[in-house]
Amino acid sequence: MAEAFTYDGGSVAPGERVNVRYTVSETYLGDPVRIPVTIINGEREGPTLFLSAAAHGDELNGIEIVREVAHEWDLEDLHGTLVCLPVLNVPAFIAQQRYLPIYDRDLNRSFPGNDSGTSAKRIAARIFRNFIEPCDYGLDFHTSTRGRSNMLHVRGDTDTEAVERLAKAFGSNVIISSEGPSGTLRGEATDAGTPTVTIELGEAHRFQRNLIDKALEGVLSVMAEFGIRPTETVKWPGWRTVIDGADEKTWLRADAGGVVEMHHGRGSLVEEGDAVCSITNPFKTDTTVVEAPFTGLVVGILENPLVYPGNPICHLVALDDVTTRALRLSQTGERA
Repeated sequence: MAEAFTYDGGSVAPGERVNVRYTVSETYLGDPVRIPVTIINGEREGPTLFLSAAAHGDELNGIEIVREVAHEWDLEDLHGTLVCLPVLNVPAFIAQQRYLPIYDRDLNRSFPGNDSGTSAKRIAARIFRNFIEPCDYGLDFHTSTRGRSNMLHVRGDTDTEAVERLAKAFGSNVIISSEGPSGTLRGEATDAGTPTVTIELGEAHRFQRNLIDKALEGVLSVMAEFGIRPTETVKWPGWRTVIDGADEKTWLRADAGGVVEMHHGRGSLVEEGDAVCSITNPFKTDTTVVEAPFTGLVVGILENPLVYPGNPICHLVALDDVTTRALRLSQTGERA
């Protein structure tokens, strides 16, 4: 039998939907800082899934994903409960910056929070206690930081069986397996008994419709896997690689300052020795070529074409022979 979803200050009965502006802090003037929360509790029994976005205030793609699921999807056949949190970091969202304006704190290094800690930890504690811990699974949406862009991929600790199932259910081509830094929402939620993965897609400060649509397919696939939308189908991406360990991924960095010309985009296959990009000075009299140290997939790339020595240029992950062959087939259409 379906049960009510409860939080500090309210309850959502089976068959009900509520939109809440939930107070998590106060401004300098003592006015409430409130995050938007939509809770849809299905009439039928099933898991509770949270969808969260904008833990970093300038990461916008996830906001639209969560809003569309909550307010545009037909959820009449919902088995279980959806907790939709489109903007976790409201102060940073209003300022359109990555971190909380209050002492530049990173909300996504502040979970599970502390009611008597820093401002970031107090916000994190109220979110975590009321809307994360009561859930069975979680999808936390992120983009790359300013000036860089990621292909759609999943991050989670696949050594944890429930996280592995969740990560694969999303149906992305790439899964990067790691526990995640201390204080991250996905890591702390998983440790607290709510298996959670991070979905990375695109870049900050914009909506990217093609990536949003792919991510929405992933959300539906997760719902199918866990019986939340049992009439839907789990998505198979065509090929998949799970990256596990520092030796299988690297950030290529600039060895010279200058202007970057990228030769490959995110999602591209590059062969060992390929020129990933060229760096030139203002007169184009000196050129530094950055080569791929191994055959791999370009997961993240630089969007701002200006670099100092040491700046990251490209996030490259290694591929096994089978995956490399499958990717060549998908990108070139060559026959097996």
